[in-house]
Amino acid sequence: MDTYTHKDLLDAGLTDWRDLAQGLHARFATGDFATGLRFVDAVGRAAEEAGHHPDVTLTYPWVDISLISHDVGALTGRDVELAQQISTIARDQDIEARPADLVQVELALDSADIPGVGPFWAALLRGDTAALQGGDVVGDARVPLLWFQDTDEHQTPRQRFHLDVWVPAELAQDRIAAALAAGGTMVDEEAAPALVVLADAEGNRACVCTAER
Repeated sequence: MDTYTHKDLLDAGLTDWRDLAQGLHARFATGDFATGLRFVDAVGRAAEEAGHHPDVTLTYPWVDISLISHDVGALTGRDVELAQQISTIARDQDIEARPADLVQVELALDSADIPGVGPFWAALLRGDTAALQGGDVVGDARVPLLWFQDTDEHQTPRQRFHLDVWVPAELAQDRIAAALAAGGTMVDEEAAPALVVLADAEGNRACVCTAER
């Protein structure tokens, strides 16, 4: 099955959706719970017909939806087609997409002994060491994904955890500028626009990430 790159998704015209970490993401501003429930019901019927099911979070003012083909661990035509159908449902119900509100946070831990520490974090965060999959502790809506960055042995103190903050590619510069204006410093922008490393006033680091390469 063919997988989609960032450019493929741009060419598909998915204006309501952005590829962040772990798939396509969209937020729809439903405004109230009843409207959101009707929208989710229609999305559910479309998903059943397609035989492909998104992750859906229903709250009072909005509905968050994410799509990925879990069997191949990537985005495929199934995701694109269902995303297009969901956008059509939203337009038919006069529901606005809010891509500028999208953000996704992952946790990253520097470790020289991933096999040694990984099971601990899987058990702590998910209650099951089987949640450690391919070097990641796989999360859900309640727990961010934790991934391990392989590193050399080093002495503490040193920052071991950092946040990866995924934003739509067109919003990355504004987010970086806001963080710098709020007292942050630029650490490394060599890998921009995919990855920019910032630090706060005490030197704690975080990465602003996009799917653009």
